[in-house]
Parts: sequence; structure tokens; C-alpha cells
Amino acid sequence: MEDDESLLARWCGGDQAAGGALFERHFESVRRFFKSKVGPQDAEDLIQRTFLGCVKNRAGYRGESSFRGYLFGVARNELHMHFRTLRRHPGLVPDASVQSVVDLRTGVSTQMGRADERRLVQVALRHLPVEAQTLLELAYWEAMTANELADVFGVSPITIRTRKHRAREKLRDIVEALRGSDAPRIDDLETATVAARDG
Repeated sequence: MEDDESLLARWCGGDQAAGGALFERHFESVRRFFKSKVGPQDAEDLIQRTFLGCVKNRAGYRGESSFRGYLFGVARNELHMHFRTLRRHPGLVPDASVQSVVDLRTGVSTQMGRADERRLVQVALRHLPVEAQTLLELAYWEAMTANELADVFGVSPITIRTRKHRAREKLRDIVEALRGSDAPRIDDLETATVAARDG
């Protein structure tokens, strides 16, 4: 199987089949990345912009990191640009480092009812600041390493580990607040976070 870097180089050279192969290989992961943060219509647009951005910003990828790290870095930038366009709407602050998806989007239901643990974690993730949500989803849903995450976020692996720890603790606090005293322990919460991927 041809590696991602070779496919990207061929796509940048005009080989549409190579672009199609990259798109097919990484579509589901990128779709999942946007699905938990924006509506379906916006997600489709952002997926397209992400893959096209890989070609457009090819000079920014020097092969020093994995293609996945580069791809999700582009996806993260597209997400931030999308939220910046929401500034026109009253009450929305487009700072994804401090705002959660629940704050940034309208129409997100927080009705819990008797939701199962997976749904609970999905809702809790959406209450995290977007950067923390993104970090945990890439770590648990895409099994990205600290080095890959460092490429996505433009920080050191040590900083990633610190941020991941803080994000997990914040997620646990949110789950406890939503669920009450029966919240799962952090070990169970990590398992539930992985399980929440396909919900």
C-alpha cells in the first residue's frame, strides 16, 4: 500500500486518483472529527475544505511529522475559521480555546433523560472547550500519539500530556455534574470516551 506522503505528493502534482485514495483512506476519521462539533451540512463543507487545504498548504508539510498530524492540523484550522464566522451571531464568542461547542453552536440539546454512558460522554465532550474536546477525541478516537498531537497543536509532546491530563479531569467534572454522584471513575471514563466515538 502506498504511503500517505507519496499519495499527497502525487496529488499535488495533479494525480486526482492519488487524491481520491487519500480522501477514501482518511475520510471517516475527518468526518468523525467534524461530526461532534458542527452540523451535518457544515461538516461536509469542512471535510472538503480540509482535504483541499492539504494540497493548497502543501508547503507547510515538510514530512517531519506524520501525514495524519498534518491533516488534523489543517482540520483544526478549518474548524477555527468556521467558528470565527459565527461572530455575527449574538452571544457567540469565537475563541475555541475557552468556548465549548455548546456555547459556540445553537440548537445543541443538553437534555440527558436516561441516556447511556456513551451518550453522556458525547454530551460532556461537547461541553469542553473546543481545543480540549479536539485533543481528547484525537487521542482516544483516532489513537494519535503525543508526538502526532504535538504536530496538530503546534506544541511539545510534554505540553500535550499536560493538556490531555487537564482535559480528562475537566471531562470527568462535567460528567459528574451531568450525571450526579454515580459518575464513572477516570479509568472507566477513558473507556467510555473511546466507546463514544461512533455514537
